[in-house]
Amino acid sequence: MRHQGYGKGPLGGRDIGRFVADGFIRLEAAFPRELAEAGRAILWRATGCDPEDPRSWTRPVIRLGHHAEAPFRAAANTPVLHAAFDQLVGPGRWRAPAGLGSFPIRFPSEEEPGDAGWHVDASFGTETPDFMAWRVNLRSRGRALLLLFLFSDVGEADAPTRIRVGSHRDIARQLAPAGEAGLSLRELAADGFAGSAQRAEALATGRAGDVYLCHPFLVHAAQQHRGRAPRFLAQPPLLPTEAWAAGPEGGESPVERAIREALGG
Repeated sequence: MRHQGYGKGPLGGRDIGRFVADGFIRLEAAFPRELAEAGRAILWRATGCDPEDPRSWTRPVIRLGHHAEAPFRAAANTPVLHAAFDQLVGPGRWRAPAGLGSFPIRFPSEEEPGDAGWHVDASFGTETPDFMAWRVNLRSRGRALLLLFLFSDVGEADAPTRIRVGSHRDIARQLAPAGEAGLSLRELAADGFAGSAQRAEALATGRAGDVYLCHPFLVHAAQQHRGRAPRFLAQPPLLPTEAWAAGPEGGESPVERAIREALGG
């Protein structure tokens, strides 16, 4: 059956078909709202801001790193998420998350956040401090999925992540001639990601507890917060196992199928 993932799980054939074609799928109620609330309490403390006093929200975005406290470990490892990872990546091909991060906490602000450009997330070569030199290759070395964990309700005015629908296919074609070395973010961004500019745009809205499961090549961007309540979101990678060798040559996972179809296979 076309677009079939690995085994049984929360994603039906239509869901997996949308992932292959669009590059993402939203998994509703992937973790309990109670965990989102507990996680927000930890993150509020880490920001140094007062949730009851908007006068303390003086910056458009505060970036927090990895958090491994119990609510984050539990949120990242629910049975439904593990089953979805199996369906999209394959059993034994991903590592159970030890926590979550990073967290770009976005606050209502008239000020531009300064980080709202279109991009893909790099996955290897990250030992250099120049993040524009970080790299991506066709086998998606170092990243099995991009994940967006909603820790607050996110409406259209609440700085939802912008997504170029189907843009993972454009990136796959851009990466194909580069081989194992891949391309740096600087090289990928040289034309401002013009190759996907014609794509329709979607917004990663939803309720606290929803998770967006995204192809690692998906082009996305932040935006200014025009709502009223701060937006809490984690954007970790799903790390592959040491045996990971994603690619277009015969792989049966939906991640690989999307790459193969983008290259005309």
